Amino acid sequence: MGPFDDLSDFVRPSVPLAPLTWFRLGGPAEYLARPRTTEHLATVLARCLQSGIPFRILGSGTNVLVRDEGVRGLVVHLESPAFSDVRIEGTSVQAGAAVPVTALISQTARAGLAGLELLTGIPGTVGGALRGNAGGREGSIGRYVQSVEVLDDAGRVVVREKDEIHFGPHESDLDEPVILGCSLSLEPDHPEAVVRRMRRIWIVKKENQPYGHQSSGYIFRDPAPDVSARTLIDQAGLKGLRLGGAEVSDRHSGYMIAHPGATAADVLGLMELVRQRVKDHSGYDLEPQIQVW
Repeated sequence: MGPFDDLSDFVRPSVPLAPLTWFRLGGPAEYLARPRTTEHLATVLARCLQSGIPFRILGSGTNVLVRDEGVRGLVVHLESPAFSDVRIEGTSVQAGAAVPVTALISQTARAGLAGLELLTGIPGTVGGALRGNAGGREGSIGRYVQSVEVLDDAGRVVVREKDEIHFGPHESDLDEPVILGCSLSLEPDHPEAVVRRMRRIWIVKKENQPYGHQSSGYIFRDPAPDVSARTLIDQAGLKGLRLGGAEVSDRHSGYMIAHPGATAADVLGLMELVRQRVKDHSGYDLEPQIQVW
């Protein structure tokens, strides 16, 4: 008998993960859970903790590369309405962890609330944005957070207030097993003014990103605020470098593209090749931003 046989209405064995990630690569999850409620989620996480089964949380898959052999243990895919609700009251916004960042930006802009337009062009979900404090030079999501609701190791729903959360550059100390959602405080502004700022940011970002039909991911962290991974890769002459079906994007060398027929091993091999050549050229040892499962 399998460890989740009694939860078969929302846990399935051997489910392909490639369709759930932007790279569209990699093998299956040993088990995939699609919980419909917080209670479902707490149940499967408790089962994992009690049985020593590893688990991972998957949002929109923008920042994940699944190895070709797949993932052992349980992958929890947060996608149900229980985790993707948005409520706006005045300047206060409640957003579930599974809400796409793009959708949250659009809804708050239409409501005449400013602040989140600085996240325009950043893919992923609210949960991932909170854990990694998504943003750029203009600011990050942590600036607007009032509280974050999480599920802790004991399966309890806990609310962490703003003054007990540390947000740093592209990081936070939100290390609980699951982020459930957050409360944000935004600034009133005219919807048209917010949308104009969104469009300006979007135009600049789309000029440099890979084409929308390409399976791709942003690979390396910037080693310092004034030193970008993209610049180091360009200086090392690696734009357009290809290994198997994987290629360093010629539009933005911070991205790698998986062409048809590529494998996760191709991307991993290209990552290591780029990392070594950048280190040889500049002395910087690039660290992956993407999660490799």
